[in-house]
Amino acid sequence: MKKERFSFKLMNTDPCGARLGKITTGHGKIETPIFMPVGTAAAMKAMTMDQLKAAKAQIVLSNAYHLNMQPGPDLVEKLGGLHGFMGWSGPILTDSGGFQVFSLPGRTVDENGVTFRYTKKSSQIVLTPEKSIQIQNSLGADIIMAFDECVEHPTTHEYAKAALERTLRWARRCMEYHKNPNQALFGISQGALFKDLRQEGIKALIDMDLPGYALGGLSVGEGIENMKKVLDFSAPCLPDDKPRYVMGIGLPEDILEAVERGIDMMDCVIPTKYARSGTLFTHWGKIRISNREFRNDKFPVDTNCDCYTCSNFSRAYLHHLFSANEILGATLTSIHNVRFFLGLMEKIRKSIRENRFLKFKDEFLQLYHRRNKKKTNRKKTRSKPTRDQ
Repeated sequence: MKKERFSFKLMNTDPCGARLGKITTGHGKIETPIFMPVGTAAAMKAMTMDQLKAAKAQIVLSNAYHLNMQPGPDLVEKLGGLHGFMGWSGPILTDSGGFQVFSLPGRTVDENGVTFRYTKKSSQIVLTPEKSIQIQNSLGADIIMAFDECVEHPTTHEYAKAALERTLRWARRCMEYHKNPNQALFGISQGALFKDLRQEGIKALIDMDLPGYALGGLSVGEGIENMKKVLDFSAPCLPDDKPRYVMGIGLPEDILEAVERGIDMMDCVIPTKYARSGTLFTHWGKIRISNREFRNDKFPVDTNCDCYTCSNFSRAYLHHLFSANEILGATLTSIHNVRFFLGLMEKIRKSIRENRFLKFKDEFLQLYHRRNKKKTNRKKTRSKPTRDQ
């Protein structure tokens, strides 16, 4: 059976600009806006692929940099590509490794690429745009990313401009080297917080006529207000008929702001990372399941959640698992967090379909922040001085 080629269809646009769409890949369709769980090394931490599927994930991410280091792209390709290797039949996106490489100390950047050491004792490694594409071609993901230079926050306009121009030259090299028609190559916009650079970079990427476009260089400590500003002057420059992806955002409030500004795709490690430390997302805000208040709590994590964890276990049981240092605790909390995020996206898509996204956003955030507001008010009450003090 012939695989379907990559395509994107815009289904509806809410009056505020939020978009409802559908991406078609060779391994299935993806309804957007979508949150994409991250399985960096071809594995979801503390979850199996069956559990990820049960949480209704539509696509999963892996990382070219990490998989190049271990076990190597040639072995993955030999064993059926990422889909066969990790046992996931749905769509996969691989990051180019740009963000991971640029977070390493002691790296050197030149026109050719980036030179770094995987560990202090390892030999030097050079990662170029061509090498990144070669790795991703071997891994066989449905969507692959161009190699880019991600800059730190804060940075100067001068450095951000140089990194942007280099990123654009690297994107052209990625295009020239990429030969697999079954993989959609997305370009990445850089430019830090600077409006002129962001718009210049997006225009240049659009001229390359790529299947999709990502906004990189966010979630590097700039904060939600700066992120919103960048999206405000960047997203309107992107074409309507291509998917729009913001890389690395993963808090519910960040997702809602991005969707409002017309973003279709986002990803982050937050759901499983927070879960492993016992932090759970609920419709009433975040809770820390290891806190003593949950020791005798008979209720599920979230009474509005349909995940396996909430359908079968109490907060008291999860508290016990973390107190006893049982591995099952990380699995059950990861299942819940991933399903919470994917369930949130389902509700977002429904609200866009019905042209009421802003109403949904306001109602969600009012409820989501209620728990934290109550805690803040209790702290203020306890700390209020009396006449006897």
